[in-house]
Amino acid sequence: MQTISAENAAGMIPDGAILMIGGFMAVGTPERLIDAIVRQGKRELTVIANDTAKPGVGIGKLVDAKLVRKAVVSHIGLNPETQRQMMAGAMEVELVPQGTLIERIRAGGFGLGGILTPTGVGTLAAEGKREIEVGGRRYLLETPLRADFALVQAFLADYLGNLTYALTARNFNPLVAMAGDTVIAEAEHIVPTGVIAPDHVATPAPVVDYVAAQG
Repeated sequence: MQTISAENAAGMIPDGAILMIGGFMAVGTPERLIDAIVRQGKRELTVIANDTAKPGVGIGKLVDAKLVRKAVVSHIGLNPETQRQMMAGAMEVELVPQGTLIERIRAGGFGLGGILTPTGVGTLAAEGKREIEVGGRRYLLETPLRADFALVQAFLADYLGNLTYALTARNFNPLVAMAGDTVIAEAEHIVPTGVIAPDHVATPAPVVDYVAAQG
């Protein structure tokens, strides 16, 4: 693990990268990393996340700056700018049921070939997807999701890179951290190794490549 500035972290991300970003309506979203990406004007990004937050907040900043080519999310209901760009054909939006989305991310992080879910069977969501019958019940085969970069927001990181999250900021972050080829954690505090008790570690150090410290 290396400690790095948010600007240097963003500098590693090329145009056209696939980003997986933690958070739920921006709670647990790495705001400083997103701000750095906006300042550097990274373009044609694919963003995999629970949502696109709202204008001026979290992933909404990337949308406002028109840096997102495609969003793979569970909803866009609170971001009218995402809706506007989608309707104008400026952004592709793939809507995935929330439970299916997090399971696809988990499958990508843990090396699984996909998941079977009954959600969407017999609906438009099933178009182009393989159906598998198990025990007399039909399931859709949903493929795993991975990203070039996983961006997460941690409350504490230690000098090795172990992470812990505060309250509901834990949401998508631990599984997102497993599904990125390069994992960048924005940490509010960096503490000596041993301060985070082993049973409080949500994301273990070997997973984390870079930690962007506060300030």
